[in-house]
Parts: sequence; C-alpha cells; structure tokens
Amino acid sequence: MARYFDVHPVNPQRRSIDQAVALIKADGLIAYPTDSCYALGCRLGNKAGLDRIRQIRQLDDKHHFTLMCRDFAQLGQFVHVDNAVFRAIKAATPGSYTFILPATTEVPRRLMHAKKKTVGARIPDHPVALALLEELGEPLLSSTLLLPDQEEPLVHGWEIKERLDHVVDAVLDAGDCGTVPTTVVDFSQGDPEVVRHGAGDPSRFE
Repeated sequence: MARYFDVHPVNPQRRSIDQAVALIKADGLIAYPTDSCYALGCRLGNKAGLDRIRQIRQLDDKHHFTLMCRDFAQLGQFVHVDNAVFRAIKAATPGSYTFILPATTEVPRRLMHAKKKTVGARIPDHPVALALLEELGEPLLSSTLLLPDQEEPLVHGWEIKERLDHVVDAVLDAGDCGTVPTTVVDFSQGDPEVVRHGAGDPSRFE
C-alpha cells in the first residue's frame, strides 16, 4: 500500500517532505503535485522506477521523460543549453513548460529518446515539487500522471491513492493542481518548435 501524505500546497510540512524524499532515495516511486497536474517521480538511477512508470502509463521508447530540476544550475548539468536557448528558457521559468534538449553524459542512456539522445527538462513553479527537489538534491525523473484509460490526468490525491495504491510507494496530496500538462518546446534542432500546447503560454516560442 502507498503512503499517503496530506501536504499543504503553499507551505509543505517538512516532516512529510523528508519522509517522501527518504522513500525516493530508497528507490521508491511517488505521485506528487506540480504546477501543471500531478506527476510520477523517482530517482534518475532508479531503473525499476523507470520501468514502473513505463508500465503504469504504457509508454514506448519514443516517450520523452522529464527531468524535474530545482534551478538552472541543476538543469545545466543534464542538458546542453547554448546562450540563445538559455535566454529563451530563462524568461519562461519556473513555469509550466517542458523543454526538449540534447542530454549530457550525466543522463543515463535509458532515459534519453532512443534515436535523438534528447530528454525533457523543466523547472516547476510549485512549492511542494520545489521542496522535494531541494531536499533530494538531484532532479526527479518524472512523467505526467496520465493513465492509459484516461483522457485527462488524475487531479484528486485520494483518487490517485485509490487507483495506484499497489503500484506507487507514496502519494503527496496538495489538492487539485489542474488537468492541463505542460507546454512542450523542442529546442533539439536549435530553433524552438512547440510540439504540445499546454498550460504555459506557447506564443513566446512561436
């Protein structure tokens, strides 16, 4: 059974964050809130966690996983960002955008797009997600909590607990954080290409 944490959406309780991070470090898989719906998350080096996300969401090897990063310093360790791209991303973060970028050697190969060697990266604008990242000290490997039989992501912590009780290790419930996923911008070829319109205003990249 999954642990259930009722977390304040603005001032998350330190004890809950510490316990959730301990589970992540022990190779657990969590469901947690972001600024654009709930997500599944685990450590980068957690191969079993990656496999569990793939299984829960029924994903193929063309899916771009996202590295949820605390700040730009952390993001820059895992993706290649030139000056022009840096300025464009900096102006839009933290926020509801995921950026597809070439991965550095810090990223395990199994997390990259099979052919393009790219990965998604983003800096969230949600107190709970940021508190987790601060305490963890490394990015969270993440994927939107959208189940194969659903048209929209799950928004209620109790429902996530009910549906995923035996396949995740913890649910952090911080209330409804919406059903609209991030806007995805692909910078892998240099110029921005909006490949998914979502919660972030896409006009700045079009």
